[in-house]
Amino acid sequence: MPIKILIVDDHSVVRQGLRMFLALDPELEVVGEAINGAEALRQARELAPDVVLMDLLMPLMDGITAIERLRRELPEIEIIALTSVLEDQLVIGAIRAGAIGYLLKDTEADELIRAIKAAAAGQVQLAPQAAARLMREVRAPDSPEALTERELDVLRLLAQGFANKEIAASLTIGEKTVKTHVSNILAKLGVQSRTQAALHAVRLGLVEV
Repeated sequence: MPIKILIVDDHSVVRQGLRMFLALDPELEVVGEAINGAEALRQARELAPDVVLMDLLMPLMDGITAIERLRRELPEIEIIALTSVLEDQLVIGAIRAGAIGYLLKDTEADELIRAIKAAAAGQVQLAPQAAARLMREVRAPDSPEALTERELDVLRLLAQGFANKEIAASLTIGEKTVKTHVSNILAKLGVQSRTQAALHAVRLGLVEV
């Protein structure tokens, strides 16, 4: 089954360009387009995409608000912020809201495709510069609910960039079990995304940046 993608951007040229080059990969399928965050929510409920490419600066409902709503209502959908602006406030806001990635619109096509496939697999990849920037701002509670040993194992592998299938193989458990552990980890840490959980793992010293 191809990875289903919803493109959210208020510029038709951007949407058309993304749709054209994503269509070249048989493992990807663009199932819908939206011009603002409110429409993105409606389409996500209807189309159930695997990954949403979310612009951040849009009318009616901005991308960060939409990310937060999507993560709350449809937590199984992964979201990549795709914007032309690189500002600390937007990076931090998008990740805190629950985005698994943050890319600029001048990202090479191959790199974007890899990021989409990684997001669909539940894979976190932290660039050192991004991790250092986010570590100062995106913080889990100082006294989160204690994680079990198995949850710590899953968190450690997640933060190292392992996909759900790779975590399952490494720990000799089912992929559905991994997803359950990830959901429990997010709930216990009080965070919205795997990226935030991975940052917390770095803070705990479970993995090195």
